[in-house]
Amino acid sequence: MNARNPRQRVLFLCTGNSCRSQMAEGWTRHLLGKRIEALSAGVETHGLNPRAVQVMAEAGVDITSQRSELIDDYLDAPLDLVVSVCDHAAESCPTFPRPVRRVHHTFPDPAHAKGTEDEILAAFRAVRDEIRAFVVKLPGLLRDVS
Repeated sequence: MNARNPRQRVLFLCTGNSCRSQMAEGWTRHLLGKRIEALSAGVETHGLNPRAVQVMAEAGVDITSQRSELIDDYLDAPLDLVVSVCDHAAESCPTFPRPVRRVHHTFPDPAHAKGTEDEILAAFRAVRDEIRAFVVKLPGLLRDVS
């Protein structure tokens, strides 16, 4: 949080910034947008996964305006918390030039789900709901940062 932006800034980090980090950004904007500025990035960019868009829309959250971005774009940004949502991102996350608290909470990658379209969408929905449950707890994590 800084004088120009009273909201705390949280960056969600994933490998390709296409599913999990995008869903976390969307949930945070939807549920906590007045208190938290949500951002997301990846160590690579894979584009926004259409199934992630679909299952978030089913829950009433529109993430179509979000873009797949690289972590490099945020290295100098003032951040209150960086949340890695997959092991690869946690291991590959670069060092930030300014101090920032980092938290790791891994979620299964629904993009690797196999089976019928209904089974794959069920995997996306399960991860979507797990991420929502995590995001609801963000204010408590951020209180620990202040």
